[in-house]
Amino acid sequence: MSQIYNFFPLSIYRDKIILSPENKKEMIEEIIKMKKDSDKGLKPVQNAWTGDTHGHEYLFKNEKFKIFYEEVEKHIIKYMDHFELDVSKLEFYFQRSWATLSNSQEYISPHDHSQSNLSFAYYLKKQKGDSEFILIDKLKHNEFIPQLFTSVSADRNKIFKKRTTSNIARINIDPEEDDIIIFPSKTLHGTQKNTNNNERISISADVSILAKESKNLEHLTPPFSEWKKFTNN
Repeated sequence: MSQIYNFFPLSIYRDKIILSPENKKEMIEEIIKMKKDSDKGLKPVQNAWTGDTHGHEYLFKNEKFKIFYEEVEKHIIKYMDHFELDVSKLEFYFQRSWATLSNSQEYISPHDHSQSNLSFAYYLKKQKGDSEFILIDKLKHNEFIPQLFTSVSADRNKIFKKRTTSNIARINIDPEEDDIIIFPSKTLHGTQKNTNNNERISISADVSILAKESKNLEHLTPPFSEWKKFTNN
């Protein structure tokens, strides 16, 4: 009897973080204030406003977001459980974190965060039907003919009887307000263009993972306590 094995999956975490209405209102107001205070000249046309390119890349230092980041930590640990990791041997750090504010016709171009290990997107304010979150498979393990999975002409000529996770290179997720999505930072991702007049606000962060004890763990980054900064730099 024939079998198909699906190896090397990309595991994406999705859940909800429910904050009090008062806390959410406070966070939204703070993000809007950051946007108003920032240099608008740095924002490319049709790109959503992102705090990390406007001097607001350490949102976790703001006391108004304290409860939120405490909740995020719990979800990061739950995500690690999926991989059967012993988190007691690891240290987790929020490396940077920022808000994104998107209005009509604005979007986030596909990109990755290869300088960190994990990333997340949390939807603080989002209306149903707003632009979707995009994940793109850079490796395309199953693409035995170059560009087959991304070919417009292949779709036009109905080469595929049906699109499944075995024959696509991109997938869209339609998050709801309060959703958090966690994924490996090296994953290529972005958003669709916001096609309505709703303001969408999300919070993202990059997370770095270090070994608590680096002895015999050559592939994990050693703890910061063992690092030495250049003396003449």
